[in-house]
Amino acid sequence: MSGLSRRRFLAISAATGLTGSAGAAPAPRLTWRGVALGAEVSITLDGPPEVTRPALARARHEIEAYEARFSLFRAASDLSRLNAAGHLPDLDARWRAMLDLCDRLHRATGGRFDPTIQPLWLAHATGGDISAARALVGWGRVALPAPGRRGLHLDAGQALSLNGIAQGAASDAVRQVLREAGLTRLCVDMGETATAGGPWRMGVLDPQKGRFGRVVLQDTALAVSSPGALSVAPGIFHILNPLGGEEPPWSSVAVVADSAAMADGFSTAACLMSTEEIAAVATLLGDVREVLLLDRRGRVERIRPA
Repeated sequence: MSGLSRRRFLAISAATGLTGSAGAAPAPRLTWRGVALGAEVSITLDGPPEVTRPALARARHEIEAYEARFSLFRAASDLSRLNAAGHLPDLDARWRAMLDLCDRLHRATGGRFDPTIQPLWLAHATGGDISAARALVGWGRVALPAPGRRGLHLDAGQALSLNGIAQGAASDAVRQVLREAGLTRLCVDMGETATAGGPWRMGVLDPQKGRFGRVVLQDTALAVSSPGALSVAPGIFHILNPLGGEEPPWSSVAVVADSAAMADGFSTAACLMSTEEIAAVATLLGDVREVLLLDRRGRVERIRPA
C-alpha cells in the first residue's frame, strides 16, 4: 500500500446508446492516450463528437482531481502534504467520501483495512525499525472531521496510504461523469474495473496461477487483490496485516460490488480474513455481490452474500 500503484496500462472505453443500431453507420470514435495514475492510459469513446469531446475533458479532469488529492508520487498532492505535516485543514467532497468509506471498511473488517499502514510498509521496504513502525498503525488514532473539529489530523508519526481504495474511487468517479455525459455502455479499467451497461464477461487472474474464475459485470465493479503480486522485502507481501499475525491465507481475492472503491477496499482486507469472516462482512456491507477466493493450493471458493 504505497500510494496509487503504477500499472503498466489502463484503459477506459465507452459508447452512447446510439452506437450499434441495425443498419446505422458506426459512430465516430474519439481516442486519447496519455499518462495518469502513474501509468499509460487510453480512453476510447464512441458517439457524436458533441457528446464525446466534453465527456473526454470531464474524464481527464476527474483523473487529475484524484491524483492531486491521493497520490503519494506527487510531493504537492493533498496526501503527501498530509503525511508531511500531520494535518490537512480543508477537505472537499472527494476527501470526505474517501474518509467515510475508509472508516466504514475499517469497522466492518475488524481493523484489517487500515490506511495508517504506510509507516509499516516503508519500514519493510527500506529496512527500518519494524516494531516502531507497527506501533504507529491505528486508524482509531486518526482525528476525522467532526462537528467542532475542522480538517483531518494524524497522530504523531502516522502516515496514510490509500492504495487499497483510491484507484477504485477514481474508477467510480470516471464512470459517473461519463454516465452523466450520456454514455451508457462503459468499461473503466483504472487498476480496478467499473462498468455500466453490459453484460461484461471477464476472466479473473492470479499473477502466479493464471485465470481462476470468471465473472459477469453489469452496472457493477471488480477488484482483484493478490498479496504475492509484489514483495516489499524478502518474504514480505505488499498487503500487510495491520493487526500482525500470519501471512495472508489467499493467493488472490476478487470482489464484485456496486462500486469499484468498495470492491478495491474489501478485496484488500479480505486477503487477511477467513472464509467465514469474509462471508459475514460481505453480508454486513450490503453492496458486495460476489467474492472469489483462490487459496495457495489452487482451490477456488465462491461466496455470494445472502
